[in-house]
Amino acid sequence: MGRSDPNDDRSDPIGVGSNSDHNGSGPIRSELLADFRLSQPKSDDSDRPLDKRRCDGMEDPRTLAARVGERLARRGFLLATAESCTGGGIAEAITAVAGSSGWFDRGFVTYSNLSKQEMLGVSPTTLAAHGAVSEPIAREMAMGALTHSAAQVGVAVTGIAGPGGGSAEKPVGTVCFAWIMTTGGMEDAGLGELVVCASTRYFTGEREGIRRQAVATALAGVEEMLRGE
Repeated sequence: MGRSDPNDDRSDPIGVGSNSDHNGSGPIRSELLADFRLSQPKSDDSDRPLDKRRCDGMEDPRTLAARVGERLARRGFLLATAESCTGGGIAEAITAVAGSSGWFDRGFVTYSNLSKQEMLGVSPTTLAAHGAVSEPIAREMAMGALTHSAAQVGVAVTGIAGPGGGSAEKPVGTVCFAWIMTTGGMEDAGLGELVVCASTRYFTGEREGIRRQAVATALAGVEEMLRGE
């Protein structure tokens, strides 16, 4: 993936069919992840950008989490998170909100490549082809969060918070996101159609500042996805 404009937010809606075996109780739906990999776009081009004003990563994460919770509760949806560089920061902001147990199902902190494979079903082939910090990996992490939970909405983040680990192609501050949502609610028997959005951002600042911006951007993307439905 080539480096894009630092302010460029891009997304890819993807429909991957339905699964009538899902009963809302959170069984592992690994067969969906295999289908999802086949459906991923070959390029990062898209036609559904997220609202940049709402994804600038500057708003307080707990304020964003509270608004996300209100929207999830109104829809009867549960949220699952899959985090790498933020190390559980998204889940921390969510669980700081009173009543979040009503709409937050679970969070995965998958810092190593092995944990991404074991806990989320991320493909070693995708890792080898694109690297851990890439939109294809973020998409597979988000899908893995759904297939290993009872959630209808998922968010994933993987990036380079620094101060080391960057490269010319992927400098420190590069963070890839993916958001995924089903068309059905908790009462539905199947997953229905899936909508997936992905984005790469280039943040500046120190390690904690980059991580905080990533947490806020992840939550802002969830809010925007729910707003658009």
